[in-house]
Amino acid sequence: MKQDFLVEIGTEELPPKSLKTLMSAFTLGIEAGLNKAKLQHASIRGYATPRRLAVLVSGLDPQQADIATERLGPAVAAAFDSDGAPTKPALGFAKGCGLSVEELEQTDTDKGPRLVFRRVEEGLATPALLPDIVSQALKDLPIARRMRWGASRIEFVRPVQWVVMLFGKEVVPGSIMGLESGRTTRGHRFHSNTEISIAKPSDYANTLRHAFVIADFVERRSLIEDGIKALAQGAKGSAVIDSDLLDEVTALNEWPVPLLGHFDAHFLDVPAEALISSMKEHQKYFHVVDGANQLLPLFITVANIDSRDASKVIAGNEKVIRPRLSDAAFFYQTDKNSTLQQRCEMLKSVVFQAKLGSVHDKSLRVATLAQSLAATTGADPSLAHRAAMLSKADLVTEMVQEFADLQGTMGRYYALHDGEDEAVAKALYEQYLPRFAGDKVASSPVGASLAIADRLDTLVGIFGIKQAPTGSKDPFALRRASLAVLRTLIEQGIDLDLKVALDTAVSLHDNLSLSADETSQQVLTYMLERFRSWYEEDKIRPEVFFAVMAKSPTRPLDIHRRVQAVNDFSQLPEARNLASANKRVANILSKQDTEIASAVAQGLLQEGAEQALAQQLSELSKTLQPLIASQAYSEILQQLAQLQQPVDDFFDQVMVMADDLALRQNRLAILSQLRQLFLEVADVSLLASSK
Repeated sequence: MKQDFLVEIGTEELPPKSLKTLMSAFTLGIEAGLNKAKLQHASIRGYATPRRLAVLVSGLDPQQADIATERLGPAVAAAFDSDGAPTKPALGFAKGCGLSVEELEQTDTDKGPRLVFRRVEEGLATPALLPDIVSQALKDLPIARRMRWGASRIEFVRPVQWVVMLFGKEVVPGSIMGLESGRTTRGHRFHSNTEISIAKPSDYANTLRHAFVIADFVERRSLIEDGIKALAQGAKGSAVIDSDLLDEVTALNEWPVPLLGHFDAHFLDVPAEALISSMKEHQKYFHVVDGANQLLPLFITVANIDSRDASKVIAGNEKVIRPRLSDAAFFYQTDKNSTLQQRCEMLKSVVFQAKLGSVHDKSLRVATLAQSLAATTGADPSLAHRAAMLSKADLVTEMVQEFADLQGTMGRYYALHDGEDEAVAKALYEQYLPRFAGDKVASSPVGASLAIADRLDTLVGIFGIKQAPTGSKDPFALRRASLAVLRTLIEQGIDLDLKVALDTAVSLHDNLSLSADETSQQVLTYMLERFRSWYEEDKIRPEVFFAVMAKSPTRPLDIHRRVQAVNDFSQLPEARNLASANKRVANILSKQDTEIASAVAQGLLQEGAEQALAQQLSELSKTLQPLIASQAYSEILQQLAQLQQPVDDFFDQVMVMADDLALRQNRLAILSQLRQLFLEVADVSLLASSK
C-alpha cells in the first residue's frame, strides 16, 4: 500500500540567502533518488524555515517492483553434442549466468529452440532505500563552505540537531548526519521550544503550525508580503518590496509578524538611496513611499515573534536604525566638503589591476575612449571626457566606502552639488547600467559613451594580460560586461563598429602581454559570441546567427538587425528551397578554378528558365539598391523570397555545367549574381542544414 514519506533535517539557523536554494536542491535530490530507485510517487513538496529543511513525498510505493530479466543463450542444437553432453558454448553461457547447464531453461524462438536464463530480482522495501537516498541528497546540496561541529567529522552547512524520517506512521530507521532518525521535531525557538511528535507525514505542516512554525516557505513569504502591504497602506503609503530581500526575510522567520516603525523626518535631507541602502542592507527593513514615489519616514520590519507588547519591539528597531541613518547623514555632509575633481587625485593610490595600473590610470584611458565614441553615440565629446574623468571619484567617498552599492548613485548627487553639467551627473549613475539581467541600459548619449568605454577598457585590459575568463572563472565579470555593451548598442540604436572601438581601446594600453591585433580580435570574438546565448533565449536557431556571422560583421546593431531579418525569412515557406538552392550554388561556385564573369551575356541565354531567372535578378538588383543602402534587411529578404520558383525552375530545366564553355560561364554568372544578392544580408545557405 502506498504511503507518504517525510524527512526533516533540523539544524541551527541556516544561512538566509541560501535557504530557498537549499530547499529546492534538497527536494530535487530526493526526487532524483526516488526516480533512480524506480520508486513511483504522486507528488513531492519541499519545506524550509531557519531551523529546518524538509521534504514531503505523497503516495510513495512501498517497495520496488520486481525486475524480471531474460538472457538468450546458444541454440539447443549447438548446446549439446550427439551424446547429449553440453558443448563449450553451453558451458560458457551457463558459467556466465552463474548456473549449471542443467539449471538453464529452453525457449522457442523464430530461429528454433534456444537455451535461456530467466531470473526475477525481487524489489527492495522502500524504507530500506530511503536513508541512502536522503544521505545522497544532503551530500549533493550546493553548499559553498561546509562546517564541522563538536568532535564529529561530519560536515554540513550548519550543525544538525535532529532528524525526522517517517514512512506512513512508522519511523524509518537510519543514521543521517550522525543522528538516528525519529519522529520528534521542535517548535518555535521562543513560543514553543519543546519537542513535538509527528504522527504521520501528512500532519507535518499543521503540527508545526500549532508550535508557531509556518513550515511552507511560499506560504510564509506570501503572509509577509501581504502583511507589509497592509501596514504601508494603513499609513497612507506604499511598500517597496524587493524580491530578494523578501526571500531573505522569509528565510529569517518561522512565525513572521510585520511591524511598522518611524524615523525622524530630518533624515529625508539625505539622498533616499542612502537611507534605503542602510535600512535594507543592515536591518532588512522595507521602505515606504508616497504617491509621488518619495520616501516616507517609515519602515517595516518583520519580527520572528508575536510579542505581547509590539510597541517595545518597534521602539527597539527605531532605536537601532537611528544611529545608522545618522551615520549616513554624517557621511553625506562630510563628502560634500570636497569636490569629485579634488577626489580624483586619491584614485592614483587605488589599484585597478596590478598590471593595468591605478583607477586613475583607467579613468584617463576611459576618458579618451569615451570622447572618441561621442561621434557615434551623439554625445558632446567634452562632456563624455569630463564624465569619464570623474566616473570613479565617488569610490573614495565616505558614503560609498560604507555602502558599496551606492557607487554611481552618490557620484550623481555629488556632481550636481559641485555644479557639474547635468549630463555629466547623469552619466556617473548610468555608467553602471545595466546592473543586473533585465535592468535598463544607459539612455543618455554621455551615459552610453561612458558605460561602453568603461567596459571596453576592462575587456581589452584583462584579455591583453592573458587573464581571459574560463568556463568556471570570470572574476572581472567580462561576460556581463560584454552583454551590457551589446544591449546598450542595440537598445539605444548606436551603430558602433566594435572592431574600431576595440582597436582604439587597445591603443590606450601600454603594458599588455598580447599584441594589439591579437587582443582586439580575441575580445571581438568573445563579445560577439555572447550573442549566441542571447538569441537562444529568444528561441532563434543557431543557424540563423551563423548565417549572419559568415559575413564577419563587426557592428552589433547591424548584426542584430540582420539576425532578426534572417530569422523572419527562415519562417517563410520559400525559405527551405532558397536555402538549399544557395547551398547548392555555393558548392558549385567553390569548385570553379576560373574567375566568374560579373555580367550576364543576354545573347547566351537559351532556356526559358535561365532567361526568366536572369531577368528577375536584373530587376531585383535595381530594386534592392536603395534597400541595401538603408540596411532594410527584412525587406531585402522578402523581395528575394520571390525568387523561389524561378530558381527551382532553373535547376530543374537548365544544365549549369554545359559542355559549351561560354554557356557554362554565363550560367555560373547567373548563379553568382543570385548568391551575391543574398550575401548582402547573410549566407542563407547555412539555414539548409537546420531543416
